[in-house]
Order: sequence, then structure tokens, then C-alpha cells
Amino acid sequence: MNDVTVDTAKLQSAKNLTTVVYALYALAILIGLSSIVAIIINYVKKGDMAGTWLDSHFRWQIRTFWFTVLWAIVGALTVWAFIGWVVWFVAFIWYIYRIVKGWLNLNDNKPMYPA
Repeated sequence: MNDVTVDTAKLQSAKNLTTVVYALYALAILIGLSSIVAIIINYVKKGDMAGTWLDSHFRWQIRTFWFTVLWAIVGALTVWAFIGWVVWFVAFIWYIYRIVKGWLNLNDNKPMYPA
């Protein structure tokens, strides 16, 4: 195998892993623990994505996870004042948007942030 073939195979493998991570985040809507598996994969494999367009997807996924955690906590702290339910609802819609947008860009071989 030549270097181009190896690089192409490596990039395809990385793209497949990124797809799996998006699937785990999507599955978290039903089974929340899958997002824990996804964030662990993000951090363990982040170095392998460095220098590729897939690095932007990993940053997108990591930020999605942590901002969702933040908004979940804010919602929990304010649920007694009804505003927490609104925060949770908005965070839920935002989470779905982030998963869909990321997955669509991945499918189109586009990075998440313009170069």
C-alpha cells in the first residue's frame, strides 16, 4: 500500500468513528449514558483527529456535550421557578440541532467551522 491509500483508509476510519460518536450522542436522547461513552471517545481519540477536518467535528461534539451539561445544571437549579423547564426544553432543541448539523456536515465531508 502506498502512503495515499494508507492516509485515505485512516481518514475513512476516523470519519466512521466520528459517525459512531454522533450516533452515541443521538442515542443519549433515549439512553443518557451513551453520551458518557461518546465524550470519553472524543477525548481519547482527539489527538488522532488533529490536523484533519474531522478535528472540528470532535471540538463540536465536545462543546455540545459540555454546554448541554451546563444548561442541564442551570435548568435543574431553576426548575422550581418554572424557568428551568424552559431552559431544559431550549437546551434539548439546541442539542438536537447540534447533532443534526454536525452529522449532516460530516456526511458532506465538511468541517464544522469555516477555514
